[in-house]
Amino acid sequence: MSRETSLLKAAWLIAFVTIISKFVGFLRDVIIANYYGAGMVSDAYFYAYQIPSLAIILIGGVGGPFHSATVSVFAKLVNPDDKMPEEKVNKLFNTFLTSSFIVFALLSILVFVFSEQILNFIIHSDNLQLIKLASGHLRIMTPVILIGGIIGIYYGLLITYRNFLLPNISPVMVSLTIIIILLFSGGNDKYGVYLAVATSIGALLQFLIQAPGVRKLGYRIKPNFNFSFKNNPEFKNLVELVFPAALSSTIGQIYVYVDMFFASQLKEGAWTAIGYANRVFQFPVGILVTAFLVPLFPIFSKLVGEKKYDEIKYYFHKGVGLLNFVAIPILFAIIMLSYDVIQLVFQRGMFDSKATYMVSQALIFLSFAIIPYVFRDSITRIYYSFNDSRTPFLVAFSSVVLKFILNALFIKSMGIAAITLSTSLVTLMNAFILGVILLKRINLDYKIYFKNLLKMLAAAILAFSANYVLYILWNVAQDSWILLLIKTIVMFVLSMLTYVVLSALFKIEFVGELIERIKNYIKQKFGCKRTE
Repeated sequence: MSRETSLLKAAWLIAFVTIISKFVGFLRDVIIANYYGAGMVSDAYFYAYQIPSLAIILIGGVGGPFHSATVSVFAKLVNPDDKMPEEKVNKLFNTFLTSSFIVFALLSILVFVFSEQILNFIIHSDNLQLIKLASGHLRIMTPVILIGGIIGIYYGLLITYRNFLLPNISPVMVSLTIIIILLFSGGNDKYGVYLAVATSIGALLQFLIQAPGVRKLGYRIKPNFNFSFKNNPEFKNLVELVFPAALSSTIGQIYVYVDMFFASQLKEGAWTAIGYANRVFQFPVGILVTAFLVPLFPIFSKLVGEKKYDEIKYYFHKGVGLLNFVAIPILFAIIMLSYDVIQLVFQRGMFDSKATYMVSQALIFLSFAIIPYVFRDSITRIYYSFNDSRTPFLVAFSSVVLKFILNALFIKSMGIAAITLSTSLVTLMNAFILGVILLKRINLDYKIYFKNLLKMLAAAILAFSANYVLYILWNVAQDSWILLLIKTIVMFVLSMLTYVVLSALFKIEFVGELIERIKNYIKQKFGCKRTE
């Protein structure tokens, strides 16, 4: 119970911090959209950003290989309550840090030198100006590649010591830096140079914010070149986790490059629209996954070390069940309200109604990935807890061809929606395969999972079908953003309330627990006041 209580407290804290971070990121996207719209400059920046984002988000971010490997190994070596780490643990930290710095420094140099060739390979376009502009952006952002892996190590170490606030608030620095620099530029950034510079400065600030927290834990930076697997078995464990997991993240990025290849064949602004759709998608889903899986991952790792597999099953159903309970109504809300939300958030300045339509179309088909996305990421944490990053890599690698085929099949008939639909289908396939393979290692009893999932889906379908009739009948003038905002909020709240009521009638266990916790909280509050 104490573990569950601390998990929920950590989840609430991370959710709060992540909401702040996502909101600032949303504001950043609104400002970028206002100044650059969905055109060549924004396409060039987002094409170029895919490579440094591999380092700072996929490799160094939440669930990335460096974060996952650090938590998986260090959670078994340290006691979070200790004031100072043992000398061997500090040496392991420095060995990992030194090797990562060398690898990412070399990668940064290679990307800087061959930036134009790299982008010429992944952008399928005859627009030489677009490729040169993207190449210039990429050169400016190459420091982000060096910083990414180090941020991942720091992130994982802080999470292992139950320091959830600092690492989860630090990503906001990239968004804040972009906002500040663009506002000061006053829209006088014709080629997006300030945008690329701001990204690099923000990544550096993200690292600098995390550094004092790691130092406070007692870790001191001292280069260590003991890369011998024979003499340093813990470092070997780290590398064995990081290498296939990093390849897995890279495979995920190959999906992006496949999408870039097909998007560059569509009309101007298509890639920008897909990027905005993904960021809108990640706003609620990223908060959910980060809030529950970040504190849950060290628990999984600890329980695997203690061989308490029944408890892993309990926390899996608890965590994933709660995630699905919130994720399912978000899926239906996106389908119903996507155009209105995009119009309210982005449609101003250079961002017109055509761009709004492109983003909302991409977002609707991407929303179908929510449920398999939650399941896949949860299952992957269990694999990492067993020190197995090879299986997720092989599954991801096997899906690259499928991603290419689906894009090719749908692109002519569906346009921009083909790319996000294929993402949803590939995510579903990966989730299914990982779930089946894991049964050989641990029986998670998926009957419980699907029983709850079907109840939630039934409640959501009924709730949103009933409210969709009202949505159609409620006509609002497109130029009245206040009325549109009121309609969007009212429809979302009504749909969510209907969903919760139906979920209670269907006796979905999470609703009863949630209501009980709220009752207990109110009783404690009023009880304290009466006592005083």
